[in-house]
Amino acid sequence: MPKKISNIVILTGAGISAESGIQTFRASDGLWHDHHIEDVATPEGFAANPSLVQSFYNERRRQLKDPSIKPNPAHLALARLEQEWQGNLLLVTQNVDNLHERAGSKNLIHMHGQLDQIRCSESGAVYHWEEDVEATHACSCCEKLGTLRPNIVWFGEMPFLMDTINESLVNCDLFISIGTSGKVYPAAGYVEYAKSIGAQTVELNLDPTDSSSVFDLSINGKAGTILPAFVDVLLKTGAIPQNNSF
Repeated sequence: MPKKISNIVILTGAGISAESGIQTFRASDGLWHDHHIEDVATPEGFAANPSLVQSFYNERRRQLKDPSIKPNPAHLALARLEQEWQGNLLLVTQNVDNLHERAGSKNLIHMHGQLDQIRCSESGAVYHWEEDVEATHACSCCEKLGTLRPNIVWFGEMPFLMDTINESLVNCDLFISIGTSGKVYPAAGYVEYAKSIGAQTVELNLDPTDSSSVFDLSINGKAGTILPAFVDVLLKTGAIPQNNSF
C-alpha cells in the first residue's frame, strides 16, 4: 500500500502555458519564434548580438501584458491545491512567464528564470523589470551600460535553486509532472529519482511522452480540463486516483 501523501513536488512545463496562448519553447523545425535557439538562448548568442537578444526578450515580456494572456484553469487549480493542501507543496516550473504567480501560487521556483526579471552580469544582482531593456539602460548597482541581461537560464547554464529542488524531491511522497515532454535535463530525471525514494508519480500531459511508462499514473488531455478534476480528488481523498477515469 502506498504511503500516506504529505509532501508534494509538482513540475510544470510549456504545455500548461500553451493553453494560455504562450508559444512553447521549441517548434518542430528547431526555431523559437523564427529565431535559431543558439542566437537567442545561449550566452554566446548574447555576447555576439546583445541587441537581438534584448529585443527578443522585450517582445516576450510585452506579450505577458496582453489582456488575452492570463492564467487558465490549470494554473488556478495548482494555486488552490497549494492553499488547501495540509502538507508541504513545492511548485517547480520550467516556464519563464508569470502565470503561476498571477493565479496565486506562492511556494514556487522558476528553475529556468523569469521574464519579468533582469540581472547584472557583473554583480549578479536581480531586479524586477516589466519594461523593455534598452542599450541606454545603466545597471543601478554598477552604473555600467551593457551589463543587464534577461534573468533567464540559457543553454549551457545551470538552472536556479537546484539544491532546494533536490532537497524537496528527497522528501516528497508524490511527484506530479504537468505539461512537459520530459526531454530537458535535469528536470527530465526527476521522475526516476522520485520513484527511487518510493514516491508516487503522476504525469498529466496532452499526449503520451517517452517517459509515460515510468510514471505510476499517466493521464492525457488538456491540463486546464484534467487538472482541476485531479486536484478535486487529491484534496477530497488525500490520494491520487486509481486510474485516469475521474
